[in-house]
Amino acid sequence: MRERIARAAERRGSDPSAICLVAVSKGVEAERIGQAITAGVTDLGENYLQEALPKLAVLGDRARWHFIGHLQTNKARAAVGRFALIQSLDSERLANELERRAGEAGVCAEVLVEVNTSGDPGKFGVAPEGLEPLLAHCGQLAHLRVRGLMTIGRLGAEAEGTRACFRTLAGLFSRCRDVPGVEMRWLSMGMSGDFEIAIEEGSNMVRVGTAIFGPRPSR
Repeated sequence: MRERIARAAERRGSDPSAICLVAVSKGVEAERIGQAITAGVTDLGENYLQEALPKLAVLGDRARWHFIGHLQTNKARAAVGRFALIQSLDSERLANELERRAGEAGVCAEVLVEVNTSGDPGKFGVAPEGLEPLLAHCGQLAHLRVRGLMTIGRLGAEAEGTRACFRTLAGLFSRCRDVPGVEMRWLSMGMSGDFEIAIEEGSNMVRVGTAIFGPRPSR
């Protein structure tokens, strides 16, 4: 996996060591995740709170945990303070709820804003034209810190269709660098089937599950 990341980074002219590999552990039991941590995995991504929280209770701070699934506002309280990065902020309503819950807990919630770059109505994420107003709103919140952007490539698309999604997000990432109160550090795009394309388009954080843990039962 690291070799594939390195080759893609070389094609881009990027530093492979600057790319964060998030191992997506959805559907993987805590014992196997522990073995992956022992083998060198440092960052883990979970999609569902009800599945993630028992794993966090067992494995704790042996790794940095990312929440990468859709987060409902009524689950914000459970997520705040448990994840190093919430990668799926997509609305002012969720931002306000994370701000409120983080304030109550006396912590700062670090997030990525999820952008729907494919235009697929079945996907979550703010539309590209709604990104800057959302970032401006988030930049005013005291207990919320935007650290970058996230997207999911067009599923089932040819490589160029997927590449177009990643190119769109990379352009937004560059354009929004100067929004007050926002730090564009992480460009999270690319999964098991397309992470090499994502790195070629500038991704410095990839979310890889199947290529690390193998196929999991679909929910």
